[in-house]
Amino acid sequence: MYKPLPIGVESFKELITQGYYYVDKTLFIKELIDKRGKVNLFTRPRRFGKTLNLSMLRYFFEKQESQAENEINKSLFQDLAIAKCGSKYLSHMGNYCVIHLSLKSAKQPDFERAFLMLKRQIADEFRRHRYLLEKGNWQEDDRHRYIIMMNETADDSQYLDAIAFLSRILNELLDQKVIILIDEYDVPLENAYFSGFYEEMSSFIRSLFESALKTNPHLEFAIITGCLRITNDFRGSHLESIFTGLNNLNIISILNESYGEYFGFLQEEVKAMLQFYNRENCTDIVKQWYDGYFFGNSEVYNPWSMVNYMDRLVSNENAIPSPFWANTSSNSIVKSLVEHADISVKGELESLIEGHSIEKPVHEDITYADIFNSEDNLWNFLFFTGYLKQIGRRLEGDIQYMELAIPNLEVRYIYKNTILSWFDEMLNGKDLSSLYNAIETGNTHTMEEIISEYLQETISFYDYAENYYHGFLAGLLKNMRKYRVISNRESGTGRPDIILKTPSVRGRAIVFELKAADRYTNLERFCDKALEQIKNNHYQASLEEEGYSMIDSYGISFYRKECMVKRI
Repeated sequence: MYKPLPIGVESFKELITQGYYYVDKTLFIKELIDKRGKVNLFTRPRRFGKTLNLSMLRYFFEKQESQAENEINKSLFQDLAIAKCGSKYLSHMGNYCVIHLSLKSAKQPDFERAFLMLKRQIADEFRRHRYLLEKGNWQEDDRHRYIIMMNETADDSQYLDAIAFLSRILNELLDQKVIILIDEYDVPLENAYFSGFYEEMSSFIRSLFESALKTNPHLEFAIITGCLRITNDFRGSHLESIFTGLNNLNIISILNESYGEYFGFLQEEVKAMLQFYNRENCTDIVKQWYDGYFFGNSEVYNPWSMVNYMDRLVSNENAIPSPFWANTSSNSIVKSLVEHADISVKGELESLIEGHSIEKPVHEDITYADIFNSEDNLWNFLFFTGYLKQIGRRLEGDIQYMELAIPNLEVRYIYKNTILSWFDEMLNGKDLSSLYNAIETGNTHTMEEIISEYLQETISFYDYAENYYHGFLAGLLKNMRKYRVISNRESGTGRPDIILKTPSVRGRAIVFELKAADRYTNLERFCDKALEQIKNNHYQASLEEEGYSMIDSYGISFYRKECMVKRI
C-alpha cells in the first residue's frame, strides 16, 4: 500500500495517524531509558530529525488526562520497534508529565521581539496544561501566577524560572515526575549574537535552564536539542556558559558513539525505503548525493533530502537529485569561510572540492565570538553543522585531530554555488576596464597577466577542467556592456567556447577557444591547439557570413592558476 512521504511533518502523532512513511527510530526511547542520563544535550545538524524525535518522546512518555487519550497514544507505537522491547520499557509509556518547548520562534531582529516570542511559547505550554486549573490543592499565589503566565500578562521576571515553576506545579498536582523537552535551544542564542543582543538573551536562557535543570527535584530527565554546544562567547567578561553549574549535563555530539543511529537514515533504512517504493535502481545516486555523514559509529543519510528526493522519485524514477538541504538555510557560514579565506584556506577549499581531505584539531566548545578569529573554529563549525564529515581521527599528545572531507554531492553543490556567487559579487566591485581594453586592442600579454591574477584570487573546482575555466572567463567578460556574451559549454558542437558580439554587425566580434593543459610545460601546445581549432572549424567564416568584418580570435590555455593567450 502506498504511503505518502512526510515532507515537513514534525508531529509524531500526525505522521503515524495519517499513514505517512516512517523510518522507525523508537529504539531511541529504549536507549534513553537504559542510559538514564539526567540532562541530555543532543547536537546535530539542522533537518536531521531532532524535532520529530522530541515529538515521539512526548507522545510516548506523556500521561494524558483521559484513558481514551492514553490508549490513542499507545496505539501510535503498537507496530513499532519499542513495542517489542517488553514491560521494562513499556511501563514508562504514559507515566510522566511532559513540558515540551521549541525556541526556534525567537529568531527576531531585536531582544524585545525575541523575548516576546519566547514568552508566547512558554505561555502556549502553560495553556496546553490548563486542565491543571481544575485540580484541587492549589496555593492561591501559584494559581494566580499560573493564570497570568498563561495569559501572557506576567512580569518579565516571572519567566526567568517559568519551566521550573511549571514542573513543580505538574509534579505537585499530579504526583508524577516531569520530563522536559527543549528543541532548538541555540536558535535564540545564535540569532542574538549576530543581531547584537547576546548578553541579554544568554542571561535569560541561562536563568531559564539553570532553574529547571539544576537540582530540580521534580525532574525525571531532560532532552535538549540544537546544532551546537555553545560555551562562553565573551571570554574574559562576566558572562558564563549557559550550562554553567549543570554538573549532570550529558553532551551527545556527532563525535559521540552513543545514539548515532537515531538522527538521520542508516544504509539499511534507505535500502528498505527504496524497496518499498520500488526504486532500488536509484541506490547509487542517493548514496552519492545524500549519504556520507558519520555520527559516532553510524554512517547516515540526510533524512530531509532523502524524503524530498524520494517523493520526486515516486512520481518519476528518472527525477534529477536536487540540493534540498541547501535550500533550508542561507548557508551563511560557508559564505563567511569563502569571504574570509586567505591563500591557505582557498587551497584547502579547492582540495576539499576536488574530493580530498584536510586535517584540523577538534574544538567541541564552539564560540560564536571566535568563529572568525580562529580558522580552526571555522572548520569545526562547518563540521558540527553538517558541511564537513569526519573520515578519520587521531590523538597527538592531548590534542585530537580530525580528517575532514565534504560528505556528498549535495554539500559539494553548496560550496560550489557559494563560491560562484562570491566570485560574481567580487567581480561586480572590480574595475575590469584594463582587461576589456587589452581584449579589444589585442594585447595578449596584459590579458595573460590580468586573467592569471584573478585565477590566483578565486577558488577553483571541477578539477581544473575546461568547464571550470569556461565559467570563470565568462564571469570576467559578462560586464563588457557593449557586447553580447554567447557561452557554449557543450564540447564537440562545432561552435566556439565563447563569442562576444556587438548588436550591430558594423561593430566587432571576438572568438575565444579554451583548453585545459595537462601540465604547465604544455601551456603553449594547448594554446596552439585552441587556435588550430578556430581555424579548422572556420569560426571566423561563420561570423563573416553574418556580416561582421572586425573579428578577433583568441586561443587561451590554462593550467591550474596560470594561463597563456595567443591571437590569430
